[in-house]
Amino acid sequence: MSEQEQNNLSIKELAGKNFKEGYNCSETIVRTFRDFYQLDVSDEALKMASGFGGGLGHAGCMCGALSGATMVLGMFQGRDNKEQSRGPIYGSSHDFHGIFSEKFGAACCRVLNPHEFGTQEQRRTCLKITGNTAELLLKYIQEKALATKG
Repeated sequence: MSEQEQNNLSIKELAGKNFKEGYNCSETIVRTFRDFYQLDVSDEALKMASGFGGGLGHAGCMCGALSGATMVLGMFQGRDNKEQSRGPIYGSSHDFHGIFSEKFGAACCRVLNPHEFGTQEQRRTCLKITGNTAELLLKYIQEKALATKG
């Protein structure tokens, strides 16, 4: 198994573990990448991802896994001050939205997962989307050389 295949398996397993432990889709993606890349992001800061689950608090809008992925991209390319360009993070966010939408056919939670919140079908679908999003995001980060593991 190649290193890339090993990393893909590892990131999906870590995302699956986090989701099964009770973190929502957005929390799972942010927590998974914080741990995978050993990013300096506190548990306190991770709370910011909580409201994005269920497409923004069960509103069914943008998928929480995609929102979490956007937050992760911000960890690598976000601005430290207002003088810095928004270009890199806006470009990556736009690109990844396209990759996500192409993979899943939509970016909207209620379209991706029409099952009632809290049902086994809904959880199963979110688990699959979240794991696959983690894999897609890792591939994107590596292809764009946004981070070096460790």
